[in-house]
Amino acid sequence: MPFVNIRIVKEVIAADPKGKKAEISQAVTAAIVKATGLSKNDVWVVFEEVAARDWYVGDTDVETLRSKS
Repeated sequence: MPFVNIRIVKEVIAADPKGKKAEISQAVTAAIVKATGLSKNDVWVVFEEVAARDWYVGDTDVETLRSKS
């Protein structure tokens, strides 16, 4: 049973978290089903939302990086 853990910056999906998670989950599940031949009911997808201020690239948080763009 494949288990997929997706960590995502919560601000990326803030406009429609339920819809975006459903879309991502469907695409990931479809890819695994295609590659393995398993049923979609055998694929587990879990989302972990992380605030941009808590996600770092090197020594700078994503919130700061985005504010510079």
